[in-house]
Amino acid sequence: MPKQMDIKKQLEIIKRGTVEIISEKELILKLEKKRPLVVKAGFDPSAPDIHLGHTVLLRKLRHFQDLGHRIFFLIGDFTGMIGDPAGRSEVRKRLTESEVSENAKTYKKQVFKILDEKKTEVVFNSAWLAGMTLKGTLELVAHATVSQVLARADFSERYKSGKDISLLEFMYPLLQAYDSVELKADIELGGTDQKFNLLMGRELQKDFGQESQVVIMTPLLVGLDGVNKMSKSFGNHIGISEKPGEVFGKIMSISDELMIQYYELLTDENMDEIRKMHPMEAKKNLAKNIVKQYHGENPAEAALKDFENKFQKRDPFTELKSETRPLKSNLCDFLVTEKICASKGEYRRLIEQDAIEVNGSRIKESDFKLEPSKEYCIKVGKKRFLKVVFKL
Repeated sequence: MPKQMDIKKQLEIIKRGTVEIISEKELILKLEKKRPLVVKAGFDPSAPDIHLGHTVLLRKLRHFQDLGHRIFFLIGDFTGMIGDPAGRSEVRKRLTESEVSENAKTYKKQVFKILDEKKTEVVFNSAWLAGMTLKGTLELVAHATVSQVLARADFSERYKSGKDISLLEFMYPLLQAYDSVELKADIELGGTDQKFNLLMGRELQKDFGQESQVVIMTPLLVGLDGVNKMSKSFGNHIGISEKPGEVFGKIMSISDELMIQYYELLTDENMDEIRKMHPMEAKKNLAKNIVKQYHGENPAEAALKDFENKFQKRDPFTELKSETRPLKSNLCDFLVTEKICASKGEYRRLIEQDAIEVNGSRIKESDFKLEPSKEYCIKVGKKRFLKVVFKL
């Protein structure tokens, strides 16, 4: 393990982009042991390609890796044939052994764009689950009750609505929990939708005489639609193997609010510095950062230049006809009269947000004066463009 980093500094790195730690006190006690901790994250190869949603956990694994801890990238090739029921409203379609095997190969190839291959231990849970005897399975099942599993939110909803829950799905949390027993995990990482399974791991370790793992949960990355978690099934994902230009363009399409979450979960950028940047520049910086992570510096720079050439250098006023309007004393009065701004208060807010431009320059003065017989190209927000000449 590298020279021991101050625990306070380790916690700062570990806690970035996390939603909940169960428990932080236990985590500190483990870190105080000054030994490499066993950190585990499991991925069921239910789809062949990794998208940015998956990388949230992978990046957190990399943080632990850089801190000198022992990383297990667990491919759930056995549990993948069942399918995690987390967040599901109906029984998941089961994958075949060959489908899981093919998907796992792609996963294994792609994760090392994030993790250090030389320091990563890749394991498959079929190594211990596939050979489990019926006796071993029954002994494992004895560690959970039907009422305990039904307390899980998604199972509870399905049960109340009369929808089927397969016995295999009941088994899934126990099988995932047993992975932690097998690896003697100190820490398990997972999304917020995995809370039940992660806590099951803590309980099962205790039953097997082990020290309970610390659970660290990360938020689910919201997809391009700005509503649902990133998923191929929703069609709102960004694959890390997509072409640089496609990744760049998709990042540029997200909202300013979503951009902040992406920065926090997908980069190591200083958030205080990011919040000082103009939204457009911040978004281009984010897109370039992400393309660089998965494709390199040169493709990232090329994607940036291509975007600017295609979109930013296109003059939106070229096709607009110049309109004539009676002269107003200032820009605020004109925009309020034309109902482009609902009020003077809204005009001032837009000025503060750098959202009003005149002839290519952002307006800073709340009482910007207008002159007669001069053509003005006015941009308000992202979508409102006016070309106006004022007459006395």
